[in-house]
Amino acid sequence: MANASQSVGLRKVINRSPVKVIAVTSGKGGVGKTNVAANIAVSLGALDTNVMLLDADLGLANVDVLLGLQPRFNLSHVLSGEVDLESTILRGPKNIRIVPASSGNKSLIDVPVVSQAAIIQAFANIADQPDVLLIDTAAGISESVARFVSAAQQAIIVVCDEPASITDAYALIKVFSRDYGIDRFEIVTNQTCDDWQGRMLFRKLRKVTDQFLDVVLRHIGNVPHDSWLRKAVQEQRSVVDIYPNSSSGKAFQKIARAIQTDRSSGTTSGNIQFFLERLLYADTMQVGELT
Repeated sequence: MANASQSVGLRKVINRSPVKVIAVTSGKGGVGKTNVAANIAVSLGALDTNVMLLDADLGLANVDVLLGLQPRFNLSHVLSGEVDLESTILRGPKNIRIVPASSGNKSLIDVPVVSQAAIIQAFANIADQPDVLLIDTAAGISESVARFVSAAQQAIIVVCDEPASITDAYALIKVFSRDYGIDRFEIVTNQTCDDWQGRMLFRKLRKVTDQFLDVVLRHIGNVPHDSWLRKAVQEQRSVVDIYPNSSSGKAFQKIARAIQTDRSSGTTSGNIQFFLERLLYADTMQVGELT
C-alpha cells in the first residue's frame, strides 16, 4: 500500500496548467490504433497544441518505427534508473514530443502500478508541461491498459469493420464499464471505405452497447483507408505531415479539431499529477491496495 511519505510527495508537486490526458486503445491489435494515435498527435501539433505522445504499449512499442525515428533511450531505461525521462524525448513532425517504449521486452508487457506511477511521476516533473498528453496503450484488456484508460480524462477506442474488432471493442467497453466505472467512450472508426460505412459501423457498435451496457458512445471521426495512408506508412511518416490533403489526412485533422474544441471531458482542470493520483486511485479501487 502507498505509505504516508508517498502521499505527501503527491501533494507537494506544484500545480501547473491544465493538461488533457487522452488514452487511445483498441480491443484487438491490427486495427490501426498506433497510426490513429500518431496522426491525431501530429494533427493537434499542426493546430499549435503542445502535444506529448507516450508510447505505452510497453512490450510491443512501435510509435518510433511508424514515424521513422531512432531513439537511443526509451521507457525501459527510465524504469531501470539509467536515464531520466527528458533523455528519452524525441521531436516529431509539427514539433510534437514522443516518449518511446521498448519493443520485445516481455517484462514490460504488463507493468505493475508502481512502475506506471513512476512513469507518470516523471512526466509531472517535466518543466514544459504539454497541453495534451496522448497515450497509445497496448491493445486488449490487461490491467495496465485498464489503469491508463481509467485514469485518463478521455478514452478513444479504435475499431474497424471486422467481426473480431467489433466483438473485442464491445468486450473492452464492457470490462472498462463494469470493473473500472468508465461510462463514456469516444469511438474512431478506422480503415473504412467511406464516411457512410464508418457511421454504420459506429451505429452497429452503439446498438449493442445501448442494449446491454449503461455507457455513452460518441463517434468523433472516421478514417477511410486510402492509398496515401498506405504510402505514408511505407515511408515511415505521418500521413497528416506529408499528405495532409488526402482523405485520411483530412479525417485526422477533423478528429483533432473535435478534440481541441471538446469541453465535455474535464479539460479545464487537472494536470499530470492529477492523472497520477487517478492512476493510483484506479488501482486501489480494483485490487484494494498497491502492490
